[in-house]
Amino acid sequence: MEIRPILSTLARHKTAAALIVLEIALTCAIICNALFMIGDRVSQVNEPSGIAERELLRIQLTSSGSDDNATARTRTDLAALRAIPGVKDATVVNQVPFVNSSWNSGVRLTPEQQQTTLVATSYMADEHFLSTFGSRLIAGRGFRPDEYLDFEAVNSSKEPIGIPAAIVTRKMAEKLYPGIPVAQIIGKVFYSWGDRPIPIVGVLEHLVRPSLQDGPSAREYTMVFPLRAHYNVGGNYVVRTTPERRTEVLKAAVKLLRSRGNDRIILDENTKPFSDLRNEFYQAPRAMAWLLGAVCVGLLLITALGIVGLASFWVQQRTKQIGIRRALGATRGQILRYFQIENFLIAGIGIALGMLLAFGLNQLLMSKYELPRLPLLYLPAGALILWVLGQLAVLGPARRAAMVPPAIATRSA
Repeated sequence: MEIRPILSTLARHKTAAALIVLEIALTCAIICNALFMIGDRVSQVNEPSGIAERELLRIQLTSSGSDDNATARTRTDLAALRAIPGVKDATVVNQVPFVNSSWNSGVRLTPEQQQTTLVATSYMADEHFLSTFGSRLIAGRGFRPDEYLDFEAVNSSKEPIGIPAAIVTRKMAEKLYPGIPVAQIIGKVFYSWGDRPIPIVGVLEHLVRPSLQDGPSAREYTMVFPLRAHYNVGGNYVVRTTPERRTEVLKAAVKLLRSRGNDRIILDENTKPFSDLRNEFYQAPRAMAWLLGAVCVGLLLITALGIVGLASFWVQQRTKQIGIRRALGATRGQILRYFQIENFLIAGIGIALGMLLAFGLNQLLMSKYELPRLPLLYLPAGALILWVLGQLAVLGPARRAAMVPPAIATRSA
């Protein structure tokens, strides 16, 4: 089947063809960006946290007044929590993943540096932090006993007390020292929380920032300091148990803490398993992915109906032409192929225009909503979807055209 007759026919139906081209172009532009945004949201929802989520419980509490004995009380709380049947370990931290607030500090490579290299989140860790969270070191070591400090002593000291050591994530290490193997970063220093150097003694594979601040690229700019917090610094007790005993252990832990004085308030709405925290934290990205998926399906359906409608109209308008071709020996397969090639050309023009629109739309989204640049992979993916859709949509009208007997087609003209 030659292309020239198809182009000649399209030239005589400019308006209808242009409308379908425009519809396909707009659909392509939106579909490519929507697929990219869906992929981005799915990546967020499935990102590794670096902790044993299914085994962890969060208990958040705060004092109803001042507590001059918070540090000692925290230690006895933790000892009691670790004694609960089914508890593997317990710790206190200033923050936990999957909440909408975090402790963030600028990080510099030299004390005189004016602009920070990055902004990282800070976890305060006691001796049980790594074993409770289940975070995995890929280089270096954990903190030595002599490196731990009480946060209260550091915070209240009139003289600046330097942080003796830090454990950072792989992403943070690679950002600070690009091109250097992780193992060689051990012993290097950075500056944060003052002007004293902080040596890196260990590197974690993953540990996410509690909030989505600074976007996906900064989710794992995380540093861990050997500072023992108390329950009034963030108010987070984290308990590790087995997945099947989470409900039982959580009830026992809450009951225990309530029995240790009525001058503290347990925040029930924030006291729950980490798996629940994660589900709630990613609820918005998950909902956005479903919404964008529904938009894609709706657009594809509308585009398919438009192609079906136009093809059916053209079959009706070209009944005499089809009959003549059949009388001259054209087979049903050739008639079917004619309409499929015609639709393929229309879709191709629309897709080419749509790719340009997709790039322009992505530039607009980048400037307004700080989205990353659209990867080129999504353009052929969107094009393939629309080409397949176009061929499937035109198949029904084309088959009806191919089934028209030559004598009936000629008589009906």
